[in-house]
Amino acid sequence: MTARIIDGKAHAAALRARVATAVAGFREAAGRAPGLAVVLVGEDPASSVYVRSKNRATAEAGMRGFEHRLPADTGEAELLALVDRLNADPGVDGILVQLPLPPHVDASAVITRIDPDKDVDGFHPVNVGRLASGLPGFVPCTPLGSLMLLRDVRPKLAGLDAVVIGRSGIVGKPMAQLLLAESCTVTIAHSRTRDLAACVRRADVVVAAVGVPGLVRGDWIKPGATVIDVGINRTDREGGGTMLVGDVDFAGAVDVAGAITPVPGGVGPMTIACLMRNAYVSACRRDGVAVDGRVDASGTPG
Repeated sequence: MTARIIDGKAHAAALRARVATAVAGFREAAGRAPGLAVVLVGEDPASSVYVRSKNRATAEAGMRGFEHRLPADTGEAELLALVDRLNADPGVDGILVQLPLPPHVDASAVITRIDPDKDVDGFHPVNVGRLASGLPGFVPCTPLGSLMLLRDVRPKLAGLDAVVIGRSGIVGKPMAQLLLAESCTVTIAHSRTRDLAACVRRADVVVAAVGVPGLVRGDWIKPGATVIDVGINRTDREGGGTMLVGDVDFAGAVDVAGAITPVPGGVGPMTIACLMRNAYVSACRRDGVAVDGRVDASGTPG
């Protein structure tokens, strides 16, 4: 058996195209474009690249982008004051503060300060609670994109055994909540899980989001299982240079799994596409415009 390779780039391009069409409809109905504000503190190279990608995607979707670049020594009070201004700005529908923040800034205080109805990252405690309670709210973009990819290859998830490796509030925990909402039987595994291999071997769905290169071996995968590899790890390439790899040993798993996401080109592109989707949905809610179902025909929460 050779697994179906889940093409995250193609899925993301299709979702972004649907969002752009929906945004055009919103602009006609509301007389304005949705607005997304992105705040970057410092000059972390990876964060800078990511912010540029978000800004480019915002423009391509027909939305207004508001970029705020602050020096690394910006104080917490100054950052919170900026968040307050963005909360009050009627032209801003979504606020994203790029993580990580410098050590002297309390990231949880900043996230909590964002208006939950503009929290398109889905990190605010109110949105975390909405997801856990099955109420409408914003779902973090990476697990949301992972679920969309998973649904494409396994439209009927009810009753399946799923294991999520990783318990972060950004991916692992919300991913588990999404799978529970799909009526999966969910196990959350982590660094202290006893016999991780046994947990993975009984799973119909494996979501790896722990940040350890090649942690999940191919012989751990149940034949025919669907594997969503969220890990993005930079490692040394034999012969020199570096390369990106996931948390799953792709070469070993691809001959066993039924479907698998590659790294790169799997979950990663879906994160920004889902951010565009969340920003559009926020604008619709704030202006009382009906959300175009084409941005998420599968009925994902949010």
